[in-house]
Amino acid sequence: MTSLECIENQQWIAANATTVERCFTEQMLMHQWLNPALCCEPIGDWQVTQGSKMRFIIQIPLLQPSLISTVVEKAPGLVVWEFEGFFQGRDRWECIPENNGTTLLNRFEFSAPNPLIKFGFETFAKTWTQRDMAAQLQRLKQVAERL
Repeated sequence: MTSLECIENQQWIAANATTVERCFTEQMLMHQWLNPALCCEPIGDWQVTQGSKMRFIIQIPLLQPSLISTVVEKAPGLVVWEFEGFFQGRDRWECIPENNGTTLLNRFEFSAPNPLIKFGFETFAKTWTQRDMAAQLQRLKQVAERL
């Protein structure tokens, strides 16, 4: 794998860690905060257990690039997806319990082995991705705090 880039965001949420975790493991809740340009489809039945797979598809007209993601680590309050496709890397979602809520940490580590993809991402999509990841955490916060 080429050198990894990392985009990390965290969000404090006024909900317990179990509720926050539900938001990134239950399909119905996940689709309430996930960017509508990103489609998440299970490969097989929907489950977030070690070894389960999902396909994340970016809804770009004509292209629709996708990443196959496999859960490589699952513990209470933690899910780590490893992915391959136009990017390779990991997406970590971790709940850190606090006295009055939970801090949610999302860490996206990746490389783009194809120089054309890397150039396109750096030139056109990196800033958008950083903003979108932060916005997704804001939307997840709203979903969790409504539960």
